[in-house]
Amino acid sequence: MKTLSAWVLGLGLAMSTSAFAAGSAVTYQVDGKDYEGYYSKASDKAPLVILIHDWDGLTDYEVKRSDMLAELGYNVFALDLFGKGVRPAEMEERKRLTGELYKDRAKMRALMQGAIETAKAQGGDVSNAVAMGYCFGGAAALELARSGTELKGFASFHGGLTTPEGQDYKNTKGEVLVMHGTADDAVTMDDFAALAKELEKTGIKHEMVTYSGAPHAFTVFGSERYREDADKKSWALFQDFLKAKLQPST
Repeated sequence: MKTLSAWVLGLGLAMSTSAFAAGSAVTYQVDGKDYEGYYSKASDKAPLVILIHDWDGLTDYEVKRSDMLAELGYNVFALDLFGKGVRPAEMEERKRLTGELYKDRAKMRALMQGAIETAKAQGGDVSNAVAMGYCFGGAAALELARSGTELKGFASFHGGLTTPEGQDYKNTKGEVLVMHGTADDAVTMDDFAALAKELEKTGIKHEMVTYSGAPHAFTVFGSERYREDADKKSWALFQDFLKAKLQPST
């Protein structure tokens, strides 16, 4: 995945914006630490999508997806879970950063809540919003669902599906959408089935779809894992999910 190469950073501000692509970089703080997200705006009253990045941080990929959603009529805040300027290129660093958050779920939740507040401060309508994520971000979106955050829905693209010990979906407020590759060797079909059974048992409305021949990270443009058919189908399904869950702007 390419790195995000053209941010213009705020100078000494708790929150600042600067032009980038179709949207703006946003520097904000959570617990005194700087983070850098990306806000792509369709209109003042558009529904909101909270986008959560993969394990290499907020990169050009998430910016592209944010702008694609803005073109469809949604405001999008792509949040940052690692910190301003932290975009790990090496696998070991990615494992370390994600591992720290997997071990400290309270921190992961606090970072996502801080990002949602930032999206609200940017004008995003958090009462008419859905969260979504890719890979690590998909696992984080499901963490947000389990936290009881009042969003309209939670969507995972080839994300981690295992529910941590001691957690459940009893407090989940919105519908869950899972898009998964049948050929994923990182998150197995046993994991997929276990989540389906858990959501059904808990009574959480959900839709879970698998795509044949699709490996882990099947939506990532330009990578060897990219599968155009699965990408197009999952993107169309996600658009249908947004239309069903969110009120259109008036």
